Amino acid sequence: MANKCVPIKDGLLTGPLDQLSLVHLAGSRCASCEETSLGTNSVCPNCGYDKLDHVALGDGGTLFTYTIVRHRPPGAYQGPADFKPFGLGLVELDGVIRVMAPLQLAIDDLQIGMPLKFVPYVLRTNENDEDVVAFTYESVGD
Repeated sequence: MANKCVPIKDGLLTGPLDQLSLVHLAGSRCASCEETSLGTNSVCPNCGYDKLDHVALGDGGTLFTYTIVRHRPPGAYQGPADFKPFGLGLVELDGVIRVMAPLQLAIDDLQIGMPLKFVPYVLRTNENDEDVVAFTYESVGD
């Protein structure tokens, strides 16, 4: 039997986590100011209005900017044991929101403006024997 799947952060993902091809980033759109925010929020972070529509954000995006993480992050790092430098990008989705995410690309291939696609994946198994689902972005051509 497969492990139960849980999101890396509550309210961040939508769709059945045991079917990764159906998982998307969750968003909230304010009924007053129309601001879109990441995750399922109960109050608009822009205007404070409490009527929000929960939406699935698009899977396609554009690399707005990026940096290269060259050293293992401090603290309770939960990535691969064999750390390798990776790109961390600000990905623009639907022209309305920018999301910070790791990039699943060779660092020499990163280019501002390149099209990217959302890819959910199992990051690790937690202490409760649950598969933790996270996300990355990769090149549309992959």
